[in-house]
Amino acid sequence: MLKLNNIKKNYETGNETVKALKGINIEFRQSEFVSILGPSGCGKTTLLNIIGGLDHYTSGDLIIDGISTKKYKDRDWDTYRNHRIGFVFQNYNLITHQSVLSNVELALTLSGVDKPTRRKKAIEVLEKVGLKGQMYKKPNQMSGGQMQRVAIARALVNDPDILLADEPTGALDTKTSEQIMEILKDISKDRLIIMVTHNPELAQKYSTRIINLLDGEITSDSKPYNSKKESKAKEKDDNKKTSMSFLTALNLSLNNLMTKKGRTILTAFAGSIGIIGIALILSLSNGVQQYITNVEEETLTSYPLTVQEESVQIADFLESMQPDTDKKIHNDGKIYSNDVMSGMMSTVAAKVKSNNLEAFKEYIESDKTNIKDYTTSISYSYNLNLQIYKDDPDEIIQVNPNSVLDDLGMSMGEMQSSFVSTDVFSEMFDNKEMNEQMYELVAGSWPTEYNEVVLVVDENNEISDFTLYALGLKDSSELPTMYQNIVNGTPFEVEQTSYEIDDLLNLRFKFVLNSDYYVKENGIWVDKRSDKEYMKELLENAKELVITGIIKPNEESVVASTAGGVLYLKDLKEYVINKINESDIAREQLENPDINVFTGREFSDEEFSIDSLTPEQLAYLQSLSPTEMAAVIENYEQQAGATYDDVLNQIGVIDLDKPASINIYPKDFDSKEEIVNIINEYNEQEQE
Repeated sequence: MLKLNNIKKNYETGNETVKALKGINIEFRQSEFVSILGPSGCGKTTLLNIIGGLDHYTSGDLIIDGISTKKYKDRDWDTYRNHRIGFVFQNYNLITHQSVLSNVELALTLSGVDKPTRRKKAIEVLEKVGLKGQMYKKPNQMSGGQMQRVAIARALVNDPDILLADEPTGALDTKTSEQIMEILKDISKDRLIIMVTHNPELAQKYSTRIINLLDGEITSDSKPYNSKKESKAKEKDDNKKTSMSFLTALNLSLNNLMTKKGRTILTAFAGSIGIIGIALILSLSNGVQQYITNVEEETLTSYPLTVQEESVQIADFLESMQPDTDKKIHNDGKIYSNDVMSGMMSTVAAKVKSNNLEAFKEYIESDKTNIKDYTTSISYSYNLNLQIYKDDPDEIIQVNPNSVLDDLGMSMGEMQSSFVSTDVFSEMFDNKEMNEQMYELVAGSWPTEYNEVVLVVDENNEISDFTLYALGLKDSSELPTMYQNIVNGTPFEVEQTSYEIDDLLNLRFKFVLNSDYYVKENGIWVDKRSDKEYMKELLENAKELVITGIIKPNEESVVASTAGGVLYLKDLKEYVINKINESDIAREQLENPDINVFTGREFSDEEFSIDSLTPEQLAYLQSLSPTEMAAVIENYEQQAGATYDDVLNQIGVIDLDKPASINIYPKDFDSKEEIVNIINEYNEQEQE
């Protein structure tokens, strides 16, 4: 299993060479308890460090399972130390600010074992050394014997083949020393234990083999071993690699910093930000680099590169507001107006740049560019509001677009649609890996069909009450009363509500097409949203949106806050657009681009007048009740001045090849620069 072939170790101290080991030849069995005895300075610890891979021999060869270590690289030694060797030291080497359980888990953490598995193994090995009831204590709350047991548990948790103990009883009293030796003896039944000690009595009592060293040479061996005369040692998987997740490395470092707050603050105060940053990067190494990469990716997920149909440079806008240096000086005692607005609007109008997103979409989806190599996702936005309702046979409650602020009398109008969206339904990333990286599945399953959605909660399994009101889970009619109580200073209580997961997973919504609101009557299409009977029948036959799962921000995600909401696949958007385009009202308008389907008249920018109606239209009006007549006339007035594109937008007709904007999500900041270069190259080609 383990063989030392003529191992020599020299240390250079100035011009002098110290020979710590002078040709050690020895083999060890697969399972035995070996004690190495000898006076101080004879080379015991050096020999132990070489066996454990903590130090390298000057010459000779360390052979493991018949394989020479002469050509071992650093990664190979790391793997050997982490998966084949367990260390027990005289001074325990426990992390004082971590619990006993965390100390024992550390070896598995460094090996990249997932949390549930390492927690289970750590508890099992603590039970083996009799400390299961002490696993949440800190090391400084334990006796020396207990701390040494923790060190033994930590060494055993990775199931090593070899356990190396350097004076494990050196700091313990006699009784505790015997307890530790009993544990080591029991462990030696199925693995190799090599112990360095100054106590020959303990060695004689508990060891199965004693080796004496003197001046770097073996003077005696009570039970020599020759592998040629015995069966081959068991094979061990050497392909495991050391791996620690970036979040684990970050948590360990943060815990250490928070435990030593005073020193951290003093260091931060004394040093510069740059030096501290470099020190942290060097100390956390690959862990921090991976963390930074994830921060970049998640930050760029929140702020993608967006290409819109029309844009204007901010510099041009600011330039238009600069004062005119050639202005005429007025000295006649009068006050004059300064023409800023018209000049600003003229400049901006002249500088507005129109982007052909249809051509750009075709370009990035073709083989002409490698832009997708630098992105995690590319999504296309369209000027479409999904029409979604709560599945309630008794009430008509629209949840998207929602009317929570309208119910409160605080509608934001155009500002709401242009700058702040209050909709709780939004499209999820068109990238499964990105979704699973950002979110953790709490219950149910991820959506796979166009009519399946997921409910988003925050990291504390909470949803904002705004979202609950918007989804119809709470009654928004109580908001005006609540607001009035606040204005009047009247005390009131807001009770926190809770929901069973099964109830939320059974929550259903209905969605309709924008074109479903219109019915053709007497040759023109009429909006029936105000007709409750029509809407109830429409919703009764509408397709369902089903919540298939509940998700929350992943605990390893940097962007870990949300007010809650509902996420749907891009398939839902495309389904709605395709169905609207196939509707009767959409086809009629597309086939008659000069006639407004809502009035039956040609498109015109003139104001509406009863005199402009045809005899048939007048006859139709006279056949209506006063209420219906007022509604029709109001429709005529609203459609006065409407254009062909205005009507298509109202119906929801959209060409999937003509997005309103394109959102590009770079993999990292370097990828962002590459994407910008690709876009600039495309613009140059278009200009040529």
